[in-house]
Amino acid sequence: MRMVLMNGEFIPREQAKVDIEDRGYQFGDGIYEVIRVYNGKMFMAKEHLERLSASSEKIGIAISYSISELTTLLEELIAKNSLSTGIIYMQFTRGVSPRNHSYPTEAVTPTFVAYTKMLNRPLDNLENGVSTITVEDIRWSRCDIKSLNLLGNVMAKQKATEADCYESIQYRELSVTEGSSSNIWIVNGEKIQTHEANQFILNGITRQKIIQLCGENGIEVEEKAFSIEDLIDADEVFLSSTTSEVTPIVSVNNVPVKEGKVGEMTKKLQNLFVEAIISECGQISN
Repeated sequence: MRMVLMNGEFIPREQAKVDIEDRGYQFGDGIYEVIRVYNGKMFMAKEHLERLSASSEKIGIAISYSISELTTLLEELIAKNSLSTGIIYMQFTRGVSPRNHSYPTEAVTPTFVAYTKMLNRPLDNLENGVSTITVEDIRWSRCDIKSLNLLGNVMAKQKATEADCYESIQYRELSVTEGSSSNIWIVNGEKIQTHEANQFILNGITRQKIIQLCGENGIEVEEKAFSIEDLIDADEVFLSSTTSEVTPIVSVNNVPVKEGKVGEMTKKLQNLFVEAIISECGQISN
């Protein structure tokens, strides 16, 4: 029986219900995180939960749990579901209140839900790379908040699916921002580049780890927006996310990146990232 965590209690998934006037359901008024699990251990849980806390502060949702308390609850959720390799999805909404666009004036208790899902590492994509398309970024201007408002992301991902591609690379005025569910990087020579962490992208936890690993290994990173032309002309392109890790991009809009092969810098970053996972969670399958 799969168990979920709802408002601090562990209950069977079938019993988990949300009120029709929950503001997450009616307005997308909430925040979420997805945490990777390897060998039954969360990877970079502290960083994910700190970002969750930051998102909650930005939209004024008061989370009553400390990071330590959330960590303990999520570890117990993993154990109850005997999860080895997969993810934890968790979200907080503002809570249940009569429908009104403005925030409730009365005290409302946030709704907290978390569950686990088995999900293997995307080994084929990691080895062979993926295809992408470019689409206009139609989202709002607070993409730094990991909110439940994902319709723009969903529409972009659907365009990729319809084009038989893995991801859509979004752009504003011909400047690349990020993927529909990932951060985007280019490589030229020994330097890598990705959009700066501002309100137009989500500062991915995997993104942060890559930058840290580059700093520790003498790899130059420039956090600065680049154009679609830069993307097409790059020596290598890759994407990063919690579930995709460091995934090579071998074509953009049906045009191969260089020779359509996985580049050496991308391979190096993949190896460094796997070493980081092993250091925190133990040996993983390759």
